[in-house]
Amino acid sequence: MRVAVVDIGTNSTRLLIAEVDGASLRELDRRSIVTRLGEGVDATGRLGDAPQERVFTVLEQYAAAIGAAGCGRRTAVMTSAVRDAANGAAFATTVRERYGLEGRTLSGNQEAAFTFAGATAALTSEAPLMVIDIGGGSTELVVGAADEVAFFVSTQAGVVRHSERHLASDPPTTGELAALAQDARRVIETAVPERVRSEVSRAVAVAGTATSCAAIDLALHPYDSARVEGHVLSRETLAALQERLAALPLAERRDVVGLDPDRAPTIVAGTVILQEVLTAFGLDGTSVSERDILWGVALEGQT
Repeated sequence: MRVAVVDIGTNSTRLLIAEVDGASLRELDRRSIVTRLGEGVDATGRLGDAPQERVFTVLEQYAAAIGAAGCGRRTAVMTSAVRDAANGAAFATTVRERYGLEGRTLSGNQEAAFTFAGATAALTSEAPLMVIDIGGGSTELVVGAADEVAFFVSTQAGVVRHSERHLASDPPTTGELAALAQDARRVIETAVPERVRSEVSRAVAVAGTATSCAAIDLALHPYDSARVEGHVLSRETLAALQERLAALPLAERRDVVGLDPDRAPTIVAGTVILQEVLTAFGLDGTSVSERDILWGVALEGQT
């Protein structure tokens, strides 16, 4: 079956068109555009008009691609920003009615489960494995083994949310970075019991923060998903990336090789949050994967 999945996230709007046959998935088209739907939601509790219009503009493009591909199943999933916003339900209704997508606002638990299913689709692990999905408004942490989820949580730590809360200066100050790290550390340690953290021996990080860090580390231009897949980021590498990126004003950060310029405003917060997750779990690093919630939703009901 040919399927299309659109992930309308807090920071980006992404598309996957794929052929799915049982547990097998073959990507035909994959796109990601930073739309910052969650801009201002942490402060106002509402989706702004301009962020919504940015998403609608991208959905027009995606709807055309989905129609041309002849997809039999067309799903849009909405996560943290839409869950948190007072006008999120109205936004979801517009997505369904205007673009012909089966629009679903996922709970944090659903988001975590789909992310784990996608990230582990091509993996086998008998030891406890953690999937890290850092988004714009939330970070999903999912622990499981042998294709079975044992623990999952959706935390209120995200690159848009925490950039807006803590990083007011350009470039950010040492004090701002420390406050962000402290906030993220508190959120993670509160959300995940120490017993769970101590059991994890391996991590896979998905989504824009992780793939961007891998691309920067590899100095990729243009982006090469095959080289990003499976790339290992150590805590030392992430610390060096944070120091390098945080020292640059935004205008210069946009020019860093391997970084999508539209991710420049939030990548510093992403490096901090990812380090805090690894530290909380006592891990030296993480591998990176492009198999994420898009894969999990595309494979739903097929395995």
